[in-house]
Amino acid sequence: MGFLPPLWSSRGTRLGASVALLFAASVFTAPAALAETPADTLVIANTIDDLKVLDPAESFEFSGGDVINNLYDKLIELDPKTLKMGPGLAKSWDVSEDGKTFTFKIDTSRKFASGNPVRAEDVVWSLQRVVKLDKTPSFILTQFGLTKDNVEDTVKKVDDETVSITVDRPYAPSFLYNALTADVASIVDEKLAMENASGDDMGNEWLKTHSAGAGPYTLRAWKPNESVIMEANENYPTVPAMKRVFVRHVPEPATQRLLLERGDIDIARNLTPEDIQAVENNDKLKVEDSPRGRIYYISGNQKMKELATPGVMQAIKYLIDYDGIANSFLKGQVVVNQQFLPIGFLGAIDDKPFKLDVEKAKKMLADAGYPDGFEVELLVRNAQDRLAVAQSVQNTLGQAGIKVNIKPATGSEVLSIYRARKAELTLEVWGPDYPDPNTNASVFAENPDNSDAAQLTGNLSWRNAYAAEATTKMAEDAVVEKDTDKRAKMYEEMQRIGNEKSPFVLMFQYQEQDGMQKNVEGFSTGGAVSSAFYKAVTKTTE
Repeated sequence: MGFLPPLWSSRGTRLGASVALLFAASVFTAPAALAETPADTLVIANTIDDLKVLDPAESFEFSGGDVINNLYDKLIELDPKTLKMGPGLAKSWDVSEDGKTFTFKIDTSRKFASGNPVRAEDVVWSLQRVVKLDKTPSFILTQFGLTKDNVEDTVKKVDDETVSITVDRPYAPSFLYNALTADVASIVDEKLAMENASGDDMGNEWLKTHSAGAGPYTLRAWKPNESVIMEANENYPTVPAMKRVFVRHVPEPATQRLLLERGDIDIARNLTPEDIQAVENNDKLKVEDSPRGRIYYISGNQKMKELATPGVMQAIKYLIDYDGIANSFLKGQVVVNQQFLPIGFLGAIDDKPFKLDVEKAKKMLADAGYPDGFEVELLVRNAQDRLAVAQSVQNTLGQAGIKVNIKPATGSEVLSIYRARKAELTLEVWGPDYPDPNTNASVFAENPDNSDAAQLTGNLSWRNAYAAEATTKMAEDAVVEKDTDKRAKMYEEMQRIGNEKSPFVLMFQYQEQDGMQKNVEGFSTGGAVSSAFYKAVTKTTE
């Protein structure tokens, strides 16, 4: 496997020799005679080149979510199997009669990984910090009327065990509770973070590469585009059986499968359908399927004249071979879903209005003024499954005269270009941050300010310069509708409007298929939400 580069700990020093050698032996150069990972260590191969930072107030990538979910706890936690809400760092919570003030009782018996006690002050500081730093995921909290100017008055310590959050409107209570399960609402150890703060950054620069949480693990080391190492938090109420978690960046599915078959890793997370079949035929391995809330989509930047012309994005929706892709190289790993809500969410619909119809698309392009098509760039993450989808799209759009130039890049590069509104067509995947329909409606169907100055980088409509005029007000109204049936109908209508007006070509919903050793139990990828859970993992012994 080659030379083991230096690994750096979360304290900025080299890892101890024993840890580094263990990592090298178990992941990089394990000979066939060893053929297994340490009994107390979980070793995972995954594609993690999108991981940019590990501060929960800033991170907004899938790989970052997997890590942060295990480093930090929130006030309210989700059961990864049922997605039911339960106590986290809050023991209980309630809402005032006017529906605007939410009160949380803090479990002050809990400790951070540093040993510092979890205090009401930490909760207040963490939530205020998100709003004040105003990084990409901050909209998850600011959508409740929290601003830099008012957050010190709206998020407050009531007493040593109580925190209150006052919102601007009487939202459906489940909406706020669900939002507080998102990674951005992670509770940070104020004392540790501020000891490492630089100027007025509230520890942001330090927390990009360190952890200060009360979750089941603590960050030991992260080397971008190579690996993440976590160690069990000895202060966690139930210390995980896996004392270490090693996540190695392995972009090639074939290499992941080889490592799995050799026993060098416990879990492979990016296998192709062919790899999955081979794993299923191996009596030493197993496959676990998990429906996910991630949505595959293509978006068209409305700053590009051709893509903004009425009828063009609708034509592109008829130039995707939805069934062909789902039944061939992504077989078993996606289902066709042409809506922005994942199957199973409140308000989800099963409408599939689009299919590959080249002649219909040609007529629509001609009516739009492009009878000979045009040239466009398709930005895509350099991952095997996405490149395969991009090549299929390139072929079918080409049949209608649209010349697609595929631009592959790393996950972080794609996100930087996309968030700067500089992409043309983009092939991406979006996963919900919390199990409420607003998590997707607020980015696919709502755009409160379409100006460049707004810098709504977490909003997909904004990234594509789509004003969402027909649905923004509907999305705003839906979050305060307390009648569940009426609320569901509002999301149903938003999706149907999006089918006709939005620049989003919604294609598939992801179904994760993980290959793993037969002795691995308890691994979960969180169902509809997009994070991995390691604290319940065990390895059985014969």
